Parts: sequence; structure tokens; C-alpha cells
Amino acid sequence: MVQEIRQNIRKKTGQQYPRSMKRKIQKSMTAILAVTFVLFYAILSLVLYDRNVSLLQSEMKQEAKYICAAINITGPEYLEQMDNVEVRTRVTRIARDGSVLYDSRRDESTLENHGNRKEVQDALRVGEGEDIRRSVTVKEDMYYYALLLDDGTVLRVSKMVDSLASTAMTLIPLMGGIALLMVLFAMLLARWQTARLIKPINELDIEHPLDNAVYEELTPLLVAMDKQNKEKEAVSNMRKEFSANVSHELKTPLTSISGYAEIMKNGMVRNTDIPEFSERIYKEARRLITLVEDIIKLSKLDEESVELEKQSVDLYELTREIISRLSPQASQKNVRMELTGEPVKYVGIRQILDEMIYNVCENAIKYNNDGGRVTVWVGNTLNGPKVSVADTGIGIPEEHHERIFERFYRVDKSHSKERGGTGLGLSIVKHGALLHGAKVSVDSTPGRGTKIEMQF
Repeated sequence: MVQEIRQNIRKKTGQQYPRSMKRKIQKSMTAILAVTFVLFYAILSLVLYDRNVSLLQSEMKQEAKYICAAINITGPEYLEQMDNVEVRTRVTRIARDGSVLYDSRRDESTLENHGNRKEVQDALRVGEGEDIRRSVTVKEDMYYYALLLDDGTVLRVSKMVDSLASTAMTLIPLMGGIALLMVLFAMLLARWQTARLIKPINELDIEHPLDNAVYEELTPLLVAMDKQNKEKEAVSNMRKEFSANVSHELKTPLTSISGYAEIMKNGMVRNTDIPEFSERIYKEARRLITLVEDIIKLSKLDEESVELEKQSVDLYELTREIISRLSPQASQKNVRMELTGEPVKYVGIRQILDEMIYNVCENAIKYNNDGGRVTVWVGNTLNGPKVSVADTGIGIPEEHHERIFERFYRVDKSHSKERGGTGLGLSIVKHGALLHGAKVSVDSTPGRGTKIEMQF
């Protein structure tokens, strides 16, 4: 079933499915075994070759000394008696001038002078000599050992030495059988070990990653998975809450509009009351439009589908324009607005900066007391440009400071509806701050006003 799903994914996406971890481990273990075996084979061949040469040297030296002793006792005639006895070992007697006096393999008269042979020179100088070289006569690697006889001539014995290659070739049948058994054993062991290694991974509880008792190396991955699961759950809950809140917030003004319109339609309103009812319908319709606009703004910010073209913006001048637009609303509540500070340039998205400052200033008017004051300061600080908005309004309890930036969150729902709030203004401010890498802080005390600072 899993294989069919993988094949379908490859057909639809045109992508190669990642290699199996199990196969990769098995191949790696087999490759390591193969390399180890080759190295072992090479080292074993060297050791055996050295051992064979050492044994051959020991045997040849002992044999040469026996022959030397026999010649010293009985004379050179002893060599004539050996012609039909020893076949494998070649025996040669050489004069001091290098001429060959006797050879057990060939006619000595046909052999060239041996005075330049290393083992002969050493024997004439120190009494014995040895050498390993390729023989010109027999075309094989030979070991030569020479001893100085009592009569001043040199006795030399020689025997063919197996080369390193021949030693290695000799081991091939045995090592091949061992290699086959080791490969089969390694494949079975790799399969078993891989299954043990993979089993905890295949049995991971994805929903609760940190509850798994697995390898320490997987801890960062499990922590990341747990964090991702929590983020997904938080996003899911936020979406559910947002959907419920949106439904409720949209339904309230629509219900009011529908109710007022139905009363007017049925002729239950006197002519003198029509302007009042029309005003109510208009306010609810404006509230609905504002709510929809705020929802669209938030959706764009969430999806990062806003126009991201940044430009140099004078925050002081922008704030002055915003205060001018809000002056009618402030006049209705008899709220006095003051702007202080200095011109400050900031590179950002003008539309979003406008909405951020506008929403904070508008909230300062909405939740202010009649005859209150809103003080706005814009200027440069050591940490960068800052916009500070302070009011003399109703204030916010400390336990609500962190949550006022959540969507549709209201400290006092009844007062918020009376003041025309949608519960989305500060959420837009928060998203705008994240988009610009800014920090928003709140300082508020109930009954003593609120101060919101945006540090860019």
C-alpha cells in the first residue's frame, strides 16, 4: 500500500522518492565490510609472504651449513654424490675469481662468471652472504645463500621464492570462500540491525513527539515537530475562534439593519421617527463596512499579499495628516489632540504605516473621556524612529495588556460596541509592526489613561 502511494506521488509530481534509509544502511554496512575484507586480504598476503620468505631463509641456511660441513670434511667430491639426491635446491660451487666449478642444475662450463653476484662478494669478504633477486637463468624469483669453504671457494645454495602475487593468488580460493560466507552473514546482520535501528523511527508518535523514547540524535527533530504541532494547533484554534467571532460580529449589524428595515417596511414607524431609524441603519451599515474592511486588511497581512513596495516616509508629516482626518471624530467627543516632536524619515510601506498610526490614534479618541486629551509624539531616539500616543481615557487593566492585540478581543465589550470598535484595530497594528520589524508596547492604568509606543 505504501509503495503504491509512493508510485502515485512520483507519477503526479514527476519527482523521485527519497532513497530508503534501510537500504542505505545495509549498503553502507556491506561496503564497509567489503573494504575491511580487502584490506585484511592485502595485509594477510604480506604477512604470509614475509613468513614464507623467513622460513625459506632459515631452511636454506641450515641446509647450506650441512653441505658446507660435509664438503669441508670429505672434499668437493661430496657434491658429485648429491647430483641424484637433491633436486629442489640448486647447489653451486664458485672459485675466488668467480668462475663456476660446479652446478647441480646445469653444466658449469656453460655458466658465466659469478664474481659480480652480491652473495658471492659478501661470502668472500665476511664468510657468508645472501640475496633475493630474479634469476636470469630460470626467470624466477630466487633466494641465494653463500658460505665460504675452507679451501677458499664459495658454496652457494638457491631455491625459488614464491612472489607476493603468487602468494596472494594461492589464498584466493580460501579467502573467496570466507568472503562469500562473510558477505552473506553481513547481509543478514545488516538487515537485522537495520530493522532494529529503524523500528523506533517507524513507531514514532507524530502527534506527541516528545513522548517518544528514541535516539538522542533525534531530539532536535522531535522538539521541532512538537513546536510545529503546537503552532498548527494554535493556528487552528485561532482560525476557529476567528471564524466564530467574524460570524458573530457580522451577524450583529446585519440583524439590526434587517430588523429596522422590516419595521419600516411594515409601516410600524411614524414619519417623525423615520430619520432616527434611518440614522440607526446607516450607523450599523457603516460599522459593517468598517468591519469587512478590517477583516480584508488582516487577511492580506496574514497572507503577505499587501504591496511590499517600500518608500521613504516622514512619520511626523504622516501623523499630522492622520490627526487632521480624525479631527471631526475628536470634535464630536470634545477631545483635544496635540502633536509634538520632529520630522523623521523612515523607509516602510506607507499604507500600512498609515493604518497603524491611524488605528492607535482612533482608539485613543474612542476610549477617551469627554473633554479628554490625546498627545502624540513623533521623533528620533537612540533605537530609531518612535511614535508615541497617550490619552487620558478609561485605561486598560494590566492583565489585558498582552491580549488587546488579539483579534476581536475587547476589554469591555459593551463599551466597545457603544464606541464603534470592531476589535481588529490593534491586531492590524500588531501585524504591521511585525511586517516592519517594529516593537509595540503598552503602558496603561485604569482611570488614568493609556500610552502606546511604536518603536521602529
